Amino acid sequence: MEQLDGGRALSFCGNNSTAYSVKNGVLNNPCFVDALNLVPHVFLLFITFPILFIGWGSQSSKVQIHHNTWLHFPGHNMRWILTFLLLLVHVCEFSEGIVCNMVMGTNHLHLFMPAFMGFVAATTSVVYYHNIETSNFPKLLLVLFIYWVLAFITKSIKLWKFAEDKGAAQYLRLYITALLVILYGLLMAVEINVIRVRKYVFFANPQKVKPPEDLQDLGVRFLQPFVNLLSKATYWWMNPLIIGAHKRPIELKKIGKLPIAMRALTNYLRLKDAYEDQRTPEDPDRSPSIWRSMYRAFGRPILLSSTFRYLADLLGFAGPLCISRIVEQLNSEKDVPEGNNTTVTYFENYHMSSHELLQNSSILAVLLFLALILQRTFLQASYYVTIETGINMRGALLAMIYNKILRLSTSNMSMGEMTLGQINNLVAIETNQLMWFLFLCPNLWAMPVQIVMGIILLRHFMGSSALVGAAVIVLLAPVQYLIATKLADTQKITLEHSTDRVKKTTEILKGIKLLKLYAWENIFCDSVEETRGKELTSLRTFAFYTSMSIFMNAAIPIAAVLATFVTYHILNEEGPSPSQAFAALSLFHILVTPLFLLSTVVRFAVKALVSVQKLGEFLQSDEIGDDSWRNGDISVSFEAGKKPMGMTKAINRKQPMRYQMDNYEQPTRRQMRPSETEDVAVKVTGGSFTWGNNLLTLSDINIRIPTGQLTMIVGQVGCGKSSLLLAMLGEMQAIEGGVYWSKQPDCEVIHEGNISKNRNSVAYAAQKSWLLNATVEENITFGSPFNKQRYKAVIDACSLQPDIDLLPFGDQTEIGERGINLSGGQRQRICVARALYQNTNIVFLDDPFSALDIHLSDHLMQEGILKFLQDDKRTVVLVTHKLQYLIHADWIIAMKDGTVLREGTLKDIQTHDIELYDHWKTLMNRQDQGLEKDIQQDSQTTLERKTLRRAFYSREAKNQIDDEDEEEEAEEEDDDNFSTTTNRRSKIPWKVCWCYLSSGGFFMVFLMIFSKLLKHSVIVAIDYWLANWTSKINNSAETGTDMYINGTRPTNTAVQDSYYLLVFIILCAAGITLCLITSLTVEFLGLSAATNLHHNLLNKIIHAPIRFFDITPLGQILNRFSADTNIIDQHIPSTLESLTRSTLLCLSGIGVIASITPIFLVALVPLAVAFYFIQKYFRVASKDLQDLDDSTQLPLLCHFSETAEGLTTIRAFRHEARFKQRMLELTDTNNTAYLFLSAANRWLEVRTDYLGAVIVLAAAAASIWSFHYGLHPGGLVGLGLTYALTVTNYLNWVVRNLADLEVQMAAVKKVNSFLSTESENYEGSMDASQVPENWPQDGEIKIQGLCVRYDPMLKPVLKHVNAYIKPGQKVGICGRTGSGKSSLSLAFFNMVDIFEGKIIIDGIDICKLPLQTLRSRLSIILQDPVLFSGSIRFNLDPEKMCTDDRLWEALEIAQLKNMVKALPGGLDAVVTEGGENFSVGQRQLFCLARAFVRKSSIFIMDEATASIDMATENILQKVVMTAFADRTVVTIAHRVHTILTADLVIVMKRGNIMEYDKPETLLEQEDGMFASFVKADM
Repeated sequence: MEQLDGGRALSFCGNNSTAYSVKNGVLNNPCFVDALNLVPHVFLLFITFPILFIGWGSQSSKVQIHHNTWLHFPGHNMRWILTFLLLLVHVCEFSEGIVCNMVMGTNHLHLFMPAFMGFVAATTSVVYYHNIETSNFPKLLLVLFIYWVLAFITKSIKLWKFAEDKGAAQYLRLYITALLVILYGLLMAVEINVIRVRKYVFFANPQKVKPPEDLQDLGVRFLQPFVNLLSKATYWWMNPLIIGAHKRPIELKKIGKLPIAMRALTNYLRLKDAYEDQRTPEDPDRSPSIWRSMYRAFGRPILLSSTFRYLADLLGFAGPLCISRIVEQLNSEKDVPEGNNTTVTYFENYHMSSHELLQNSSILAVLLFLALILQRTFLQASYYVTIETGINMRGALLAMIYNKILRLSTSNMSMGEMTLGQINNLVAIETNQLMWFLFLCPNLWAMPVQIVMGIILLRHFMGSSALVGAAVIVLLAPVQYLIATKLADTQKITLEHSTDRVKKTTEILKGIKLLKLYAWENIFCDSVEETRGKELTSLRTFAFYTSMSIFMNAAIPIAAVLATFVTYHILNEEGPSPSQAFAALSLFHILVTPLFLLSTVVRFAVKALVSVQKLGEFLQSDEIGDDSWRNGDISVSFEAGKKPMGMTKAINRKQPMRYQMDNYEQPTRRQMRPSETEDVAVKVTGGSFTWGNNLLTLSDINIRIPTGQLTMIVGQVGCGKSSLLLAMLGEMQAIEGGVYWSKQPDCEVIHEGNISKNRNSVAYAAQKSWLLNATVEENITFGSPFNKQRYKAVIDACSLQPDIDLLPFGDQTEIGERGINLSGGQRQRICVARALYQNTNIVFLDDPFSALDIHLSDHLMQEGILKFLQDDKRTVVLVTHKLQYLIHADWIIAMKDGTVLREGTLKDIQTHDIELYDHWKTLMNRQDQGLEKDIQQDSQTTLERKTLRRAFYSREAKNQIDDEDEEEEAEEEDDDNFSTTTNRRSKIPWKVCWCYLSSGGFFMVFLMIFSKLLKHSVIVAIDYWLANWTSKINNSAETGTDMYINGTRPTNTAVQDSYYLLVFIILCAAGITLCLITSLTVEFLGLSAATNLHHNLLNKIIHAPIRFFDITPLGQILNRFSADTNIIDQHIPSTLESLTRSTLLCLSGIGVIASITPIFLVALVPLAVAFYFIQKYFRVASKDLQDLDDSTQLPLLCHFSETAEGLTTIRAFRHEARFKQRMLELTDTNNTAYLFLSAANRWLEVRTDYLGAVIVLAAAAASIWSFHYGLHPGGLVGLGLTYALTVTNYLNWVVRNLADLEVQMAAVKKVNSFLSTESENYEGSMDASQVPENWPQDGEIKIQGLCVRYDPMLKPVLKHVNAYIKPGQKVGICGRTGSGKSSLSLAFFNMVDIFEGKIIIDGIDICKLPLQTLRSRLSIILQDPVLFSGSIRFNLDPEKMCTDDRLWEALEIAQLKNMVKALPGGLDAVVTEGGENFSVGQRQLFCLARAFVRKSSIFIMDEATASIDMATENILQKVVMTAFADRTVVTIAHRVHTILTADLVIVMKRGNIMEYDKPETLLEQEDGMFASFVKADM
């Protein structure tokens, strides 16, 4: 037994007999002290393991919560940091022990055993602590407390014993022990602090703890602020999200809500307080500085981030230092004889001295690894903190801008001081620029420090020659800044051209039907191509500057290295040593990044200054508010709106957000003043109002609005009717006088029925209709509770039902800017419906009839205003031009030139002001005549409804098809469906990439690949040559001194040296030129691909059949031309470049390491597997998060612009709080998506950086290992390690660029899907030359058994139609909607699929003709007029074929000659987009003129006179009869009386001809269809 024990002991303390003697006292035996040190560690392991392993969930008092992250004991972060330090020191202690042990010859376990156990115990302690913390069971922390005390005591004894020894000061172990004592002491203090705060032992009442509010809310999924330090640093908590994305796409539900501290409201309050606090009582008008308020609100996190950044930068320099030391060591270790070290000291135990530690290459390698890990962790932490702060600040700024928008004075908006465009820019551009500036701002002060440090170190390694290299880098930085500014300018120009191009494309797509019917596609196509040409020219400049910037980035380090080594050679007449050379190389690599980034950062800083200035101006602009209510005698109190000071602090955190918003900034409620007479709702006395430009718009206004009655305001255009309404709503500035609102007696406010009337808001329908981007129902209810009966009544009153029935999803259809375009009348009726639906006492309607035709306005007047509103006894103020409604008015206000002309009932005016009354009467008679005409016309509304129906015709058609095939196709098309397998989601779209590259041209692709490979091999060659050269010098220096003393050798070396130098210079020059070539090829490859893709897309789409445009939404086609083309033009080339560069850098680096030390490949296999999985998971998640970010940004921007447009409405309704709430929700949603996206990027970067650090460690270990077996010269070790360091920098870029490229390739995929559409068959079977010049001469049309369908999948719309039209006949075609009239007219132009039968015109079957010929020889007028922006001449004759006389003649026929003559420029007068500067009738007449310009013998009119008044129409009919006496005219009529004079009438029903004869004959058949049509129309 004893012997066994002895054996064990021997191995613990070494086999020296004195090792066990305790003659001098027990504690003086170092071995015993070390054994004592083992005790606490073993104790901890014995106690904690059982507790950890027996799942003790039963007795844990877990609060039911969805994360085990919820609770931090006091000193949480401190404890983690100390534990990490403890582990680090233990590693040092362990390695020191092992080194000493190796020197000692026999095994002394006690030298390293306690250190190892300490390491295990420290790890256990932190795991144990984490488990206690998450299950909130603090009593068990006592174990840890005891452990720290014990460890502290035992280590102190050891330290005390060391200190007694005289020579101990030089030993490393002394310092290590001292450090351990300090750390254990600190940990003990942390533990005592927990007891003090939480009182879990030694105290009677332990403190109860609740988890933070955020974590009680299951919606919060962003856990970064709540997890422990390790998880914070490595983003471990994101694993489930990112890995889960593989199975199901990430949706908004998955990313949940923001924690309270990051919500826009919280940050807005912080920023606002900082902003308002700068307004001192002494100087209330001083404009606060935005910079200062931003610093006050968000300065602390930026300082924290900068600290992290400095730490990371300093650690970054560990790389070059360690490399140089390792290379030096390995070179000197070749010939160190063993055993001459001073061994036995301090009780026969050998201890290492502290400077020896840094001379052991293995220890250096481990240190390098740790430094890298720490550096990367700090860097990512710094990035994360700035990004989170940037996002917080953006939220705060958006809320600030929004609150300001809601208070902007209307005059600002209308007088053009603040345009919508400016506001949109503030939201979309300026806030983002400030956010980006915040992301980059720590660089501003970190980079100069980094550069200076780098230069100092270079000087240390390379002497003064380093300064030359550094000078090269520093001098080229301004050039980069110049290039960066040039890039920004070019981008602006490109943007202008592309906006122009998109505008032209939009016009083409909107008028595509007309272009095809007139065979003008190619003319318009060329004009787009011309703009595209300009755009490509500036894109070429853009590509050139981009490639220059990339070139600078790649070539500067080569140039710097070249300059440095050449100078070194000149100064020292020989090359540097390998350790110097490679330290310098890696230093140059470190220096380039800050210099390259510095130009970007400076550019962003300049932009941020501009943005802040714009923001400041905006926040200082005029507000509505107190001014407009400063009445002479009694000013309306506004105190309700002012917040009492200090209120912010008092907000109750427990209340839900909504209430906070409300009591934070109460919308300024009007406080009503009881006026003398109770029946007056609003009263204005002696009021003069202005829009803020010192011109009085309204002067001397004295009016009263009686309660519960209908008041009408009439007057000429521009006499101030709308202004009067706005003045009453407080939107104008009152110069004198004031507006008084009566206060209703309180008893009435009891709930009537179920809704109480809100006295304070006014239902207001503005003249210019304003819709939200929401469903029809939401637009009408506008935040009020939904009441079915009331809703239905309102819809009927506004006759919206037929319109709603036409919409694809009824009243759940999205309308507004992003939704479906409604016509003016439909929009206006929705706005009136909104005003009616709101349960307010007062309703203001501003000219609600302007866009409505007579039937609708009568209906609205009777049902809506007289019945619906008056039954409710609501006070109505109506501005109108329709004087025939005056008889209904209870009170009339007549205005003229900004003053009130008359006020009173109609009777009063009749008796007192006969002149005015007669004037009204004559006007009324005129209006009545108009009325008769109107009634004869088929109303405009039906036309609007018809266009809506046509727009959705395609949808109806789609429904007829068997739906299932569609679904399957859709799924195949669309990758985003759940049904698609996970596998599909992680695949890289190789096919699309190939398509993109091949559209760039094969030569360019070949050139790119070839030059890239060549460039990287040359760069490797440069470094390899450097390694060879330096190690040769080294060897010759070592061997030379012994062998040649007489000096023959040095001359030889010099020759050899200059040869090395020459090759080095040549290689560097080649490398620099190749950098230039590659950067140019990639950019120009991208450019040619963009050119080809856009060209093909445009041609495909313009020549697509008309059916394609019916099925495909306009927005979708436009997206291909705007967003997707933009991505292909500007983003893909740079991503592609970055991807290939970083991939090749990594591959070449790994290749170099593997070729130097092949054993490295063993370590590479697991690393490669890990990397594969990381990139696979990340790409999928990143794509989803990017989509979420994009899709949540759009509603936010839209919300801002629609608020700015509808300001008056929102303020009249008093809905500010609701809109603010919505804005905060939208901002938070977008910020959540963005936060997750950037956290995912951090997740990836931390992982790839750690992989990189492992690669460096593996490379170093491999070098040292193979070195000890004498495998290669030391120079190459430096080479391998330098490359390993560059790999770490580029790994994450490979993945990031892959993910970006995948997202961007989707654009190519979408464009590609359009490239596969079928074109129309333009050729025909006849040659254009065979067609006679003047065909069709006579205009004889034979239709034989004609069957037509829109699509092979659909039912035919014309079935076996037969007809014969003689030359020169006037034919009328009529029939109900959908009977196939228009389809017949399209068939003449071969626009639809004629699958049976034929149409023969003058003996030629039209199906055989080339389309261009056929369509250019006929002419047609469509029912909806289309004009293009340009000149009148261009609109009449884009081909520039006709003389001016011919054009004037056509205009005369169309009754337009006088009007055009009056315009400035005559025929060259400007037509704005869509012809908006002419009325609808005039546009229609232009279209007629356009048809007359073509002298064709067949003339088709498709319901062409729908929007022209009767008088003009009659003239037209006559003209058509006379001017076209000898031509064949086919009129498709929807008003039958226009074709009563025709020679032949065709009546159609469901695609068949029902009646076919002269109109007279058809009228005789009493029960015939034509007769019934005529009766109905009379």
